[in-house]
Amino acid sequence: MASEEDEDESSARYQNALDALSSLITKRSLFVNKNQSHRFHLLFHYLKALELEEAVSQLKIIHVAGTKGKGSTCTFSESILRGYGLRTGLFTSPHLIDVRERFRLNGIEISQEKFVDYFWCCFHKLKEKSSNEIPMPTYFCFLALLAFKIFSTEQVDVVILEVGLGGRYDATNVIQKPVVCGITSLGYDHMEILGHTLAEIAAEKAGIFKSGVPAFTVPQPDEAMRVLNEKASKLEVKLQVVEPLDSSQRLGLQGEHQFLNASLAVALCSTFLQKIGIEDKNDDTNGLPERFISGLSNAYLMGRAMIVPDSELPEEIVFYLDGAHSPESMEACATWFSQQVKERNKKRSEQILLFNCMSVRDPCLLLPRLRTKCTDQGVEFKKAVFVPNMSVYNQVGSRSKIEQRVDDSITWQFGLKRLWDNLARGEAKTKSRSDSKEEERSLVFSSLPLAVDWLRDSARRSQQVRFQVLVTGSLHLVGDLLRLIKK
Repeated sequence: MASEEDEDESSARYQNALDALSSLITKRSLFVNKNQSHRFHLLFHYLKALELEEAVSQLKIIHVAGTKGKGSTCTFSESILRGYGLRTGLFTSPHLIDVRERFRLNGIEISQEKFVDYFWCCFHKLKEKSSNEIPMPTYFCFLALLAFKIFSTEQVDVVILEVGLGGRYDATNVIQKPVVCGITSLGYDHMEILGHTLAEIAAEKAGIFKSGVPAFTVPQPDEAMRVLNEKASKLEVKLQVVEPLDSSQRLGLQGEHQFLNASLAVALCSTFLQKIGIEDKNDDTNGLPERFISGLSNAYLMGRAMIVPDSELPEEIVFYLDGAHSPESMEACATWFSQQVKERNKKRSEQILLFNCMSVRDPCLLLPRLRTKCTDQGVEFKKAVFVPNMSVYNQVGSRSKIEQRVDDSITWQFGLKRLWDNLARGEAKTKSRSDSKEEERSLVFSSLPLAVDWLRDSARRSQQVRFQVLVTGSLHLVGDLLRLIKK
C-alpha cells in the first residue's frame, strides 16, 4: 500500500507534467490560416524524433471527424469493440476535469503513473531535438503524439481517433492508412479557421479521407454532401450514408440525435470487424449482433446529456449537463432537456439556465435556438444565469493580463444577458403582454462558485421547489461545474 509520502511525490510529478504541458499552449491566432499547413507538416518530424513512424503505421485506426457527434460516435464505437474482447485505445477531446480523460485504455482513462512516464518520455525527446526551425509542438499536437506513443506501446488492437479541429490539418490526420473513416453531422463551427460556408467546412472535414479507405457519413445538407462526394470520388473512397437506428434500441447516451451517431458507430465497427476478420451473426429482433446491442446500451460519455444531483442539496437541485456549443447541438440539447423536464416533474419545479459560451462562438446563433426550442415544448426558464468559465487554459503572462481576461469575460457575460433579455422582451411583445419582471429574469455572476452559492441559497429558501438547472454552451463550463461539485 502506497504511503502518504509516495502519494505526495506522485501528485507532484503529475503536477510537474501538467505544468510542462501548459507551456505548450499558444494563442489560437497563431494557428490560423498561414500556419496551419506548416504546423501540420512538422508532425512528421515529431513522429521521426519520437521514433514512432513504424509503430503508428501498424496501428489499426478508426478516424472520425465532424462538427457535432464526434465524441459520441467514438464512444459508441469503443464500447462496441471492447465487447468483442479487443484491447481498445480511445483518444477524444476536450477533457472536462482531467487531461487523462483524453486517453482511454479499454474504456478507462490512463493512470497518473503511466501518463507521467509516457509524457516525460515524449517531452524530453522532443525538447532535445527542438530548434528554431522545428519548435516544440503546440498543446493539441503534443497530446495527439502522446496518444500515438501510449497506444502503440500498450499494443492496443484498435485506436478510435477523434479529430480535434477540422480534419485536413488536424494533428490526428498524420496517420496514413486508417481502417475506416467517419464524418458526423456537419454545421457551422470554428468558422474563423475552417471557412464560412458548409462547402468549405465539409472540404476541411473530408481531409481525413484516404485513398481506397472506406468511409461513412450521416445525412448532410446538400451543399456539404456534394463536397464530401467530390472529395471521396477523387480518392476512390467508397462513401456510404447511414440512417438513424430504430428508436427502440436502448442507448447509453441520451437524446434523439444519438440514434444517428450510434448508427454511424455501427457502420464503422461492422466494417472494422470485417476488415480484421471477425464475423458476427445479427440478432433476430432488430438486426444487430448482441454485442453491438450491449455496447450501444453501455456507452458512457461525461458531460453529454448527463444528469447529476447537487452534492449538497441532491433533492432540491439537479444539474442537467450538456456541452452543446453549436447551433445544431443546442437544439438537440434543448429537446433532450425539455423531454427530461416532462418526465421528471414529480414535484413543483423551476427551470434555470446556467450558460456560457466562448467568445469565438456567436451567441446570437445559440441562445435563440435554445430558448425557442424549449418554449415550443412548454419549458420556460425562471432564471438565466451567465458566468465565466473557471478554467484558464493559457496561464502564460503577467497577473495583470490574467485579471484583464477575467474582466473581459465578465463583460462578455453582460452581453449574453442583454441578448437573453431582448429575446424575453420580444416574446412578451409578440404575446401582447407586458411583464415588468422580464428584466429580472437573468443574472450575471463574476464566478461559477458564486452562481452555485446563489442556487443553493435560493433552494434553501424555497424548500418546496426543485431546481432543474440546464448547464450548457461550453464543455469547459460543464467540466468546471463537475469539478466544483466534486463529481
